[in-house]
Amino acid sequence: MKTLVMTGPMVGGQIALTYQIDNYPGFSGGTGPDLVGIMKKQAEEFGAEFLEHSATKVDLSERPFRVHAGGEEYTGRTMIIATGSLNRKLGLESEERLMGRGVFVCATCDALLYEGKKVVVIGGGDSAVQEALDLANFASEVFVVHRRGRLTACRCLVDRAKKNDRIKYVWNTEVQEILGESRVEGVRLRDKASGEEWTLECDGVLLAIGWDPNTSLFRGQLELDERGYIISENEVETGVEGVYVAGDLNDRRYRQVVTACSSGCKAALEAERYLAEHGDGGS
Repeated sequence: MKTLVMTGPMVGGQIALTYQIDNYPGFSGGTGPDLVGIMKKQAEEFGAEFLEHSATKVDLSERPFRVHAGGEEYTGRTMIIATGSLNRKLGLESEERLMGRGVFVCATCDALLYEGKKVVVIGGGDSAVQEALDLANFASEVFVVHRRGRLTACRCLVDRAKKNDRIKYVWNTEVQEILGESRVEGVRLRDKASGEEWTLECDGVLLAIGWDPNTSLFRGQLELDERGYIISENEVETGVEGVYVAGDLNDRRYRQVVTACSSGCKAALEAERYLAEHGDGGS
């Protein structure tokens, strides 16, 4: 089959932001970019073409499907959507200004930078507690700031976090501002009950308030659920024949490299089967 992969400017998506990967079969101790490079090279050896532009417009109303990227239009008889998800943000100016300067979204990627330092984790779900646990292997103190009075993470993660002396909790509290000019120096917090504001000094702020599926291109063309995920049957089939979904877009629970590859395999097999059954050749 003739395959075009539109990657956007960052090949590999979330994997490319991962500092070290130890849980992918046959690959241990390397970085996310290392694994991405191996995967890309293998795909190219089998004929896949890569385009490092982001899709800006998609038309699924007729065949062949049309995609606009980098000022050009591309067509295909089948499409696999693997646009992943984006981390939610607080909506603060300081959050954007200090992103990469103490504000970060991945403990696995950046934990080593905070060895012996103080870090604030914002959130209270599975992601926040797992990130806090990962950070606690390096940081001297990890403060989990949550707007509720209890964690919403699964019991196994909560139990592990409670046993870790480096992890502390700030309940019923919201972040008003991230402080610092060129780097993070602290956060200004507000107690939701009393309205009192106070400052907590820290060296880093990890955002862990959830993820949103990157599906805005497909609104009005594919059926989405209330959270914006593409509704699929048999794991990868969308409501439009010949269009399939893979990766984080149909995995809200595990979000691992190996599960993403699994769904990508299923989507590719379905695309191949569709082309064979409809006599459309190999595009």
